[in-house]
Amino acid sequence: MRVAVLAGGRSSEHEVSLASAQAVRDGLAASGHEALDVRISREGRWGHEGRPVTLEPSGGLLAAAAAFPVLHGPFGEDGTVQGLLELLDVPYVGAGVMASAVSMDKAVFKDLMSAHGIPQVDYAVVRDRERPRLDFPLPAFVKPARLGSSVGISKASDSRDLDESLRLAFRHDPVVVVERMAEGLEVECSVLGNADPEASLPGEIVVTKGDWYDYESKYTDGGMELVIPARVPDQVREAVRELAVEVFRIVDCAGLARVDFFVEDGRVLVNELNTLPGFTSTSVYAKLFDASGVPYGELLERLLGLALERHERDRSYRF
Repeated sequence: MRVAVLAGGRSSEHEVSLASAQAVRDGLAASGHEALDVRISREGRWGHEGRPVTLEPSGGLLAAAAAFPVLHGPFGEDGTVQGLLELLDVPYVGAGVMASAVSMDKAVFKDLMSAHGIPQVDYAVVRDRERPRLDFPLPAFVKPARLGSSVGISKASDSRDLDESLRLAFRHDPVVVVERMAEGLEVECSVLGNADPEASLPGEIVVTKGDWYDYESKYTDGGMELVIPARVPDQVREAVRELAVEVFRIVDCAGLARVDFFVEDGRVLVNELNTLPGFTSTSVYAKLFDASGVPYGELLERLLGLALERHERDRSYRF
């Protein structure tokens, strides 16, 4: 199959995207596919083999049978590229426009989880640089609502910290989430599928550099350790898997997602859902499925099949 692998992008996660996309292209090539390197510059220009890519509604993308977006953060994971691929009429791996946008916006996602009674950490949404009214004690984490990879996130231990953390977060986004610091384990679970998704074994994140799972811990060697399966009781592991699938369905996700949790005093609390997590063979998403019996090459094949399946299903409806 001829597959357009989208890499780079305008967000601060540009370099992370390039690494993920290289792994995806290598994996696809190893399975006999023709993997096209579609590079999106930091300015948002699309190119392939040194030439600009022309995009035309319903005109496809470089005659590819499918697109594999490996883009993280704004202008890639937030529904914008997904909407463009819909206009191009190209099957693509991963969540659609709505699920991507909802999952990228931490404030909207958390409000949606609250509406469905999903257990999560106490939080407050802050807009327009207002002073938050917190119904929970510090310490807390202060997060831009629509960034990934812990960019712009900081920990506030007292009111002075909170003011500085808010200033930092508001440099990135006009909407900020303040979230009570969870006292417990950080656990992640990968999900694969469309209408009938399946969850991987959950894994436990052990931070070995710093005191929380920040950008450095995620992307520097030795910054974290992934323990599979997570060191929690069997019933907690099953609760994580069940909640991962439930959250996946609530946001109407498709293809893939990684759902992040806290396990606090035996309670499973949803943190967030990532529609396009890091995708090297050593990234958490792939490692969890590898430990669950789905190796990297097979994972790529299944994701392509799910993309084609969803495209065919969506085209069967009348608009």
